Amino acid sequence: MSRFALGRYSRYLSRLKPLPHLNKPFPFSSSAASSQDGAACHTGPPPIRVGLTESAGRAVFATRRIGSGDLIHTAKPVLTCPSLLSLDSVCYLCLKKLMGSAKFRDRGVSYCSQECQDNAKGFYDVETRGDWSSFVDYCRTHNFKYPLMVKRLSCMVISGALSADCLDILQPATLSSAMISKIEDGYGLLWNAFRKANFTEDDVAFLTKQWYTGILARIRINAFRIDLVGGSCGEDLLSLATASVEGEGAVGHAVYMLPSFYNHDCDPNAHIFWLQNADARLMTLRDVEEGEELRICYIDASMGYEARQTLLSQGFGFCCNCLRCQSRD
Repeated sequence: MSRFALGRYSRYLSRLKPLPHLNKPFPFSSSAASSQDGAACHTGPPPIRVGLTESAGRAVFATRRIGSGDLIHTAKPVLTCPSLLSLDSVCYLCLKKLMGSAKFRDRGVSYCSQECQDNAKGFYDVETRGDWSSFVDYCRTHNFKYPLMVKRLSCMVISGALSADCLDILQPATLSSAMISKIEDGYGLLWNAFRKANFTEDDVAFLTKQWYTGILARIRINAFRIDLVGGSCGEDLLSLATASVEGEGAVGHAVYMLPSFYNHDCDPNAHIFWLQNADARLMTLRDVEEGEELRICYIDASMGYEARQTLLSQGFGFCCNCLRCQSRD
C-alpha cells in the first residue's frame, strides 16, 4: 500500500517562532514512547516541541532525530463521545469495544471497567437528570455528531470535571451563516433540556449561545474520528497503522490537546492511530530529523488532488500547498 494511503483522520496546517509556555513538557496527559509500546525506549518528555510557523500557526517539531516507525508519544483525550450507532457496543467513556459479558452497566449505558464507570460518574450523574430525546433526535435528523460532544462537555463542566474554557487554546473553524442558524436550533434544545431538569442559573451560566457556538467551532476541526485497530502494543507499529487505514472500526470521536497542534500534509511523515480505546498513539512514517515539522494527514490521502483540495477547503477552511499538492499529484 502507498504511504499516501496511511492517513485518514479528520483534523489543521519554515521558519518558527518559539512559544515559551509550550516548549515545556505538556500538561495534557501525553507521554513519550516506552519499550512496552514496541519502540525504542526513551525516558522523559516526548521528543517534540510546539512552535509557531509564519504560514500555519502552531506546529509540532522534532527535538531530536526520530526513526521511521517509532512511537512519538501517546495522548489521552480531553473529551470523548461514542457515536449514536455504537452506544450499545463500546465503553461510554473510553470507547473501547465491549466483548461479551465484560460490561459494567449503569443506568442504561455500559463501561469496559469499574475505573471508567467511576471516572464517568460525575458527568453521567448530571446527564441522567435531563431528557435529551429532542436534542438527540435533532442530531440524528441532521446527521450531526459534534453537538453531542458539546452536550457531554456541558455535563462535565456542570459536574466540575472540566472548566468551560478548557478548549479555548484550540483553533476554531470559520462557520457560515447557514451553519450558525442550524447551531442555534441545537443550542435552544440543549438549553431547554438543562432548564427543564431544574439546573440553576448558576449551574448553566457558562452555557451562552456564544460559548456553544465557539465550542462547536473548535470541536468541528479538532475532533478525531476514532477508528480502533485492535491488536496490542507489542505489535509492529507500521502494521497497526496500515490496519487503521484499511479497517472500518469508527466508534466515536475525541478531542485532544497536543495532537490538535499537528498540521496537515497530504504526504505526511507522522500518523495517529488507536488500539483498544480512545488513547491516541502518534508514530513516524519515515525518518524525521531534528527540527523537522511533524505532520499528519487530516483526510484520506489516497484521494486525488481535486478531491483533497475540496474536502480540506470545505471541511477545514484551507487550501493545501504541501509539496504533493504543488505537484498536483
